[in-house]
Formats: sequence, C-alpha cells, structure tokens
Amino acid sequence: MQLSADAVTVRVDCEDLQAELNSTRDKLYKQFAEDTENNETIFYWIEDRSSLLLRSRFILYTYISDEGLTKVASWFAGENYKLLPGVTLEPLKMFFRIGTALAVPWTLPKLHPDTGEQLVNEEGQPLYEGYCIDLIEKLSEAMNFEYEIVTPKVGGFGKKLPNGTWDGVVGDLMVGETDIAVGALTMTAEREEVIDFVAPYFEQTGILIVIRKPIRKTSLFKFMTVLRTEVWLSIVAALVLTGFMIWLLEKYSPYSARNNPDAYPYPCREFTLKESFWFALTSFTPQGGGEAPKALSGRTLVAAYWLFVVLMLATFTANLAAFLTVERMQTPVSSLEQLARQSRINYTVVESSSVHQYFINMKFAEDTLYRVWKEITLNATSDQAQYRVWDYPIREQYGHILLAINASGPVPDAKTGFQQVNEHADADFAFIHDSAEIKYEVTRNCNLTEVGEVFAEQPYAIAVQQGSRLQEDISRALLELQKERFLEQMASK
Repeated sequence: MQLSADAVTVRVDCEDLQAELNSTRDKLYKQFAEDTENNETIFYWIEDRSSLLLRSRFILYTYISDEGLTKVASWFAGENYKLLPGVTLEPLKMFFRIGTALAVPWTLPKLHPDTGEQLVNEEGQPLYEGYCIDLIEKLSEAMNFEYEIVTPKVGGFGKKLPNGTWDGVVGDLMVGETDIAVGALTMTAEREEVIDFVAPYFEQTGILIVIRKPIRKTSLFKFMTVLRTEVWLSIVAALVLTGFMIWLLEKYSPYSARNNPDAYPYPCREFTLKESFWFALTSFTPQGGGEAPKALSGRTLVAAYWLFVVLMLATFTANLAAFLTVERMQTPVSSLEQLARQSRINYTVVESSSVHQYFINMKFAEDTLYRVWKEITLNATSDQAQYRVWDYPIREQYGHILLAINASGPVPDAKTGFQQVNEHADADFAFIHDSAEIKYEVTRNCNLTEVGEVFAEQPYAIAVQQGSRLQEDISRALLELQKERFLEQMASK
C-alpha cells in the first residue's frame, strides 16, 4: 500500500481564495479527495494568518481476497497513517533480482546426483550452489527479502565495450536488470566508475599462476643418475685395482698367511685373485668383506680402501635423498618474472577478465613511465647528465607478458584454462587466474601446482547500483555476519 507523494497539503493564498487549482499536484489532490469515501475537509489559519490551509482526512482501504475492500487506516496529508482499531499490518518481504556469474567454487549449477542435469525449483528456475549462494541465503534471512538468481546471457562478470557500456553481471546491474551483484567480483577502478561496491565479504585475493606438475620419467636404473658417469667409472676402477693389489700383496709378501703359515697356527683365508675381488666388492655392503689379509702391507691397503668406501656410500646416500626431494619439488618457473623472461612455457588468461585488464593497465603504466623518462632524457641539460635513455631503471615485463598472452590466445572461461593446463603433460603451459579459484582447483586436481606468490591482491565485494540505498543495508548485514564469524566459517570450507 503506497500513497502518492503528490497528495500533500494544499496552501491557498488569502488574497485570491478563488484561484483555480491548476497545478498537477492540486488536481491529483482534488481528485483523491472527491473519490475517497468519508473524507473530512477542514480549513484553518496558520500562525501568521497569511494563508489558509486546506486539509482532508482520508479513509484508506486494502483488498483482501475473501473479504473484498476493507478499511484499514485513516490518513492526513503531511502525517503518518493511523491504523483503525483492530487492524494490524504485516510488512511484505522485499524482492530482489541478484546477478552472478558461474565460477567454481563461488557459484555453480546444482546438479542431480544421478543424471548430472541441473536441478530447477517449482517455478522452473535453475538452482545453484556454492559460497555465494550460501552468502545470499544468509543475507536474505538477515534482511528479510526474497530473491531470484540471474546469470548474464553473455560476458561473465562483465567487460567494458567500445561504446562505453558494459556486458555481463556489471552491465545487468547498470541497466537495472538486477538489483544486487554477488559473486567473485573484484573491486577494480573501472567497475567502480559505473557501480557501487559494498564492504568486502572475502579476504584479500589476487592473481596466481598454475601449471601442471611435470611427469618424471621412471627407470629401474634411476639411482644411477645420482652420480656422474665419471664417478661410477672411478668406483669400478678403484674396486678392480684394490682387488688386484690385495692378491698381489698376499702372493709376494713374506708376512702373508700364504708365505708364512707357521706364524698362524689356525686356518686363514686364502686370498686368490677371485677371493680378492670378492673381498673388494663385499666391502661396499654393511656386512663387510669378511676376514682381512694378515700382512701389514695388505692391511694398510684395505684400511685405505675402507675409508674410500665409507666416503662413497655417504656421498651416494646424501645425493640420492637430495635428488629425490628436489625432483619432486622442482617446477620450471617460480615467479611471474621468470615466466616473462622465458619462451618455452606459453600462458594465457580469461578474456576480458579482471586479470586480463590488470595486465593491460600495467602495460599502459609501463608505456607511460617510459615516455616520461624519454622526455626527461631528451630534454636533459648538462646538469642532468645522469639521465640516460639506456639507464632506464624499470624492467619492462608486462608488455612481454601481454604479447605472449595474445599469442597464445585468451580463453573464454576458467574451465577451458584449467583444461589446457592439464593437457600439457610436459608442464609447458601456464594459466594466470584468480588465486582463490586456482587454490581450490589445485586441491581437487593433484596434477596441478601453484607457481610463485599471489600478486595484485584485491578483495571480493557485493555490488549495487550507483546511489542505491541497499549499500548501507547490506553493509550492516555483512557486519553482523562478520560478528557471527559466518564469513570466516565459509572461507575455511
């Protein structure tokens, strides 16, 4: 039930009481007074007695399907309505059209567990689930409103078109197709020019790089790659030489068990050529080579050989552990700077996304800074000799990144980007996207891995039309949800 704002108190000049009510407001007021049953018209002077105030009392009706028109209140122009005795009014719930775009895990279709088809409600509208849907449901309870989820026909979250308009979620919000926008919507300067953002509802997010984990080649002789070929050849040569020297010393030394049997009344090991090589080989095992030669020359040789064996075993064990650990953790690149400097790995972004716009803006900033630097150097005086064109202090990497993105071709959506990364088993393709979505996808797909640190951090926020009163209402509701730790609980899922 709403009363027209034009139905207000009419003031009549005392000098011209016969003046016609020719304004639109007066005509509407007069018509309302004539058509209203049981109205009471009252004339009275205001305090300075310069004007006569015309005032009417109106009886208001509402329609109830079973009872027809029913009197509910009386109203004086300029005052609040007064309910008649025994009448109570219940406020109706507000209804909003809420725009969002599909993005895992924020908003995704709710599928049937058996058929995989998207579920619909009783009115035939598609159902959705995800972080944003849970947030919308909580806001509807806190603010007492009903809603309808609306996804854009084209454009995703929205991009600025050449004619200055927007498509996607932002465009629908601008033209009034939706009242609120809830989704993985980052607060960018371009969007803030056309819509208003409410307080952020999700912790700082940003941009991250994801690639596929390289598939390592497996082999039964993988352990052989721990040491270089020259080292293995040296070990074999030391083993052969030691075995031959043990046999030679045991054969010709006058103090050996073979040449001096009287000095050893008990049976001793006979070091033939075969037995000498076996002793040298088994010395590499934890059990050891067994009984050692008796002669001092042979014992000295064996002691030196054992020291060599201990050093080789310790080196091999340490290198093997380090090799396996580094191989598992190694990635082709570790930062955005390395990605920009190399040419083996191709990479892309979602077309017209906030990430794509970020690189476009940074490329523009680089060009602007270089132009200013060039103007300074070309106009430098003798006192400004330190300014030289070739000493430009800023590395131009975003221009190269944008060229590489255009060469690879931006993808239409994040699903396509993750699919392309997963198809490149040699880890030669990267996808630059929203960090929250990448971290969620990495937990679901063990073949993917994050690269580097998060950069260009920005929060997610709910958006409304410019000047909308909903901005304050939603901000208060979000503050209450934050006090209840609801947002923190949702972020931890």
